[in-house]
Amino acid sequence: MSVRSKTDLKLVVLAGNPNSGKSTLFNQLTGLSQHIGNYPGVTVDKKTGALHLSADQEVTLLDLPGAYSMYPSSKDERVVLRQFLTEEKQPDLIVYVADVSQLEKQILFLTQLKDLGYPVILALNMVDMPGITIHTDLLEKHFNIPIVPISGKTGIGMMALKLQIGNLLANPIKQDETYYKLSSQEKELTDYFADRIAHTSPYGKLLTIHHAEWLDHISPNLKAEIKEQSGRVRFNSIQAQISETLSRYSRFTPVIRKALHLDEGGAGMKMTDRIDKWVMHPVLGSIIFFLLMLLVFQAIFAWSTGPMDFIEAGMGELGMMIRTILPGGWVTDLICDGLLAGLTGIIVFIPQIAILFLFIGILEEIGYMARAVSMFDVLLSKLGLNGRSIVALVSGGACAIPAIMSTRNISNWKERLITIMVTPFISCSARIPVYAILIGFAVPQGRIFGFEQQGLALMGLYGIGIVAALSAAYVLKHIIKSEDKSFLMMELPIYRPPVAKNLFLLVFEKTKSFVLGAGKIILIISMVLWFLASFGPSPDHPKLSDAQVETSQARQRPAIEDSYAGILGKWIEPVIKPIGFDWKIGIAVICSFAAREVFVGTMATIYSIDDDSDVSSIRTHMAKDRDLKTGALIYTTATTWSLLIFYAFAMQCMSTLAIVKRETKSWKWPIIQFVMMTTLAYVCSLLVYQVLS
Repeated sequence: MSVRSKTDLKLVVLAGNPNSGKSTLFNQLTGLSQHIGNYPGVTVDKKTGALHLSADQEVTLLDLPGAYSMYPSSKDERVVLRQFLTEEKQPDLIVYVADVSQLEKQILFLTQLKDLGYPVILALNMVDMPGITIHTDLLEKHFNIPIVPISGKTGIGMMALKLQIGNLLANPIKQDETYYKLSSQEKELTDYFADRIAHTSPYGKLLTIHHAEWLDHISPNLKAEIKEQSGRVRFNSIQAQISETLSRYSRFTPVIRKALHLDEGGAGMKMTDRIDKWVMHPVLGSIIFFLLMLLVFQAIFAWSTGPMDFIEAGMGELGMMIRTILPGGWVTDLICDGLLAGLTGIIVFIPQIAILFLFIGILEEIGYMARAVSMFDVLLSKLGLNGRSIVALVSGGACAIPAIMSTRNISNWKERLITIMVTPFISCSARIPVYAILIGFAVPQGRIFGFEQQGLALMGLYGIGIVAALSAAYVLKHIIKSEDKSFLMMELPIYRPPVAKNLFLLVFEKTKSFVLGAGKIILIISMVLWFLASFGPSPDHPKLSDAQVETSQARQRPAIEDSYAGILGKWIEPVIKPIGFDWKIGIAVICSFAAREVFVGTMATIYSIDDDSDVSSIRTHMAKDRDLKTGALIYTTATTWSLLIFYAFAMQCMSTLAIVKRETKSWKWPIIQFVMMTTLAYVCSLLVYQVLS
């Protein structure tokens, strides 16, 4: 039997409105046979998978982003239109997924896809919902396409859908007539450009005329001619879109209302209404949300501690074992302190990512997340954010990496980008070791109005992070330009129990995406930081070229002050002196770019403390440290507060920058983010130091 290449496989496309259940159906049909790629020029992931229709028949399944019509309102939604107008590989079949409880609102897009001439199957999702009666025969007769009732959550109808896909691929249904009748102006234009626009269907040509201005495959000369001819026949694109939409609705609305009956008194809807009286309450709803987020926040802290400690201990044991097997030298150091440290910096985040997306998945599956988003959208939209941004901002208190990954469900690119840019301002768990070391120098022990002063200082640091995030969002709202219109349109689903398989696939996909996407960048930066901290140009501490000749004998690593990192620390000392930092703090700032908590370990190395977990010993040495020239204490109140403010604002996390690059698919935005946050940290630290000193 001959083996066909992946490019020879037939292409089946999943299309539908946002929140119609496409992704859930995609998971049901493909399982773990998925591949995440990138659409060129946009930030939306391209999800493809292998769909096995039978033992000897496999097709490629493509899950398109959700869209409401062929008239996209955002850049990311345009990938859907491009798929049907410009992609070289056109679909052999479209499976259109529609939520049966929102059928009337979701059929517009179906009729447009049907007019493009592709074979279409309508998959009516969530038919297992109580209180629904659907007469599929009426719909099949009206639309002249196969209809398959399914449930993406429970798997109902999956076998019937696969059989229908196989049948339609083998025997495509010819569409005798288009659903929408072109107006005289539209027909005149499509006839005029019949040989100039490649799409085979008249409606495809019409869509090309509508969107010619931003379609890359249209030449400037053709764009100019389309504009000229549109003016000649007095064709107004906006008016034509409105007229087309109304025409389509007028045809299918009566049919759907006749074929579909929703029992408003169904058990599921009654329960949903009762719960929403509490969940959607203006005051109680906010309290419930923050209690749920507190639960998620605590779970990320508490549940991930054990696995993270196990990973770090396991990688530490592995490093020790490698050192006992391999001879001492730079190669062993590279493996243990560079490669393994970088791998640890990747996989140690997996528990936090998995736990966050497990909870997000549960809240999405049961129907709560849509309600939380709608509650906060009005407030956050005034700051340039989105209702869905609240999840990232809250979970950023645990770790910015999974928080930034959670922004993928924000469809508006500008709002998603602003959320990504400001989330690292929220104080994460990695800042806690730095705060724990430094607050003792800045704030004496004691109580104010019954509250511990140092605890209030810690709360204040979290507070300024929140203020900084919201303020930065408001500023970026007026700086970042976008043609995307900001609006939130979603249906509130009834409450349903989550499906374990869907949760597993969600967590697996997100963790895999992080490890394979951001992991490469983290590993490279870890190796660079290891090199800077391990080698130096001093004759007493050989350069790498000299170290390469070492074979079996072990050597001592250079004192950190003589390493390239130490040299950098001394080199930047004139720049950081105005904010109260010396070269030792400069080294800590450079090295903690690997992760903020590395600050503690760097200080332990500088002060020759063997156990970097001995915080009291580190603090004691820091408290005694004096300037060799003036004899003044290094860690004064002014210097300590300056350092606290710097770490509260600065982007001291290569892993976060790596995930920002992964999510924005460009180095432009992480560089801007790094410069923005570092500049703000420096300016604020300068003001604090100069005022307090």
